[in-house]
Amino acid sequence: MWKLSVKVGSALCRRQDAASLLKGVRIASPPPSLSLRLSSRPRARTSSPSSSSTRGGRSLLGVRTTASMAPKVEVPTLGISGEQDGFTVRRVYCVAKNYAAHTIEMGGDPKTDPPCFFSKPSDAACNVSVVPYPTKTENLHHEIEQVVAIGKRGKSIREEDALSHVWGYGVGVDLTRRDMQAEAKKAGRPWDMSKGFDFSAPMSELVPSSKVENPLKGEIGLKVNGKTVQCGDLSGYTWSVPETIACLSEYVELYPGDLIMMGTPDGVGPLSPGDEVEGWIDGIATLKFTVK
Repeated sequence: MWKLSVKVGSALCRRQDAASLLKGVRIASPPPSLSLRLSSRPRARTSSPSSSSTRGGRSLLGVRTTASMAPKVEVPTLGISGEQDGFTVRRVYCVAKNYAAHTIEMGGDPKTDPPCFFSKPSDAACNVSVVPYPTKTENLHHEIEQVVAIGKRGKSIREEDALSHVWGYGVGVDLTRRDMQAEAKKAGRPWDMSKGFDFSAPMSELVPSSKVENPLKGEIGLKVNGKTVQCGDLSGYTWSVPETIACLSEYVELYPGDLIMMGTPDGVGPLSPGDEVEGWIDGIATLKFTVK
């Protein structure tokens, strides 16, 4: 055994540094046999910085690892007519059953049905010339709609103040997996995957409200391969833009970057790969894309 002779005295009861505590410590050399046994033991393996383990994205050495870096996500934006800047999209709200003739063709009653709101993912809104035909459907439908872009925050907005919250307007197409939607309705399930898939809301560039003479009246229509299949007027909405904004803002607070797709006239119908689609609202914008 090693022999230790330590003069501690009252130092144990006082705060002292390590050097002062070691004063008076005498360590005898170990016996030769013990030294031999100690030196013959294999050395413990030490970890290098590159092999150190990590916890919560940090190595034990405190160096942040590559795996912990959050991915960079592209923010959805729409073009602005005549400008280089884009309009950042926050949310996309849609109004169902907001055109009397379309409500009737979908089996509803425009006199009794209140506005029905649903949402699409923000990146469903896109300026594209080609729309891929989506999977999981054999009955893709078009619905031409007015797009309202919100520019000022508001909740419980009064109808008479609603248009002051609008930044601009555009035209868009609410693409719908109609067969999937029909199955969801029958089973009482949500419509999410029938309405909210990739490229499901192709839109025109947005036009600032200051450049739109009358956002509440004007022809809205859609052609497929040169044939007009939908045609109506913005004045035909059951719930006007101010009424819709006032109603929607009772459910959610509206923010700059929000879009509202106002609903579609009657004449919705199927699209097939290769179809050329053209939509318009007189005095606001036009939209063209090909289904691939």
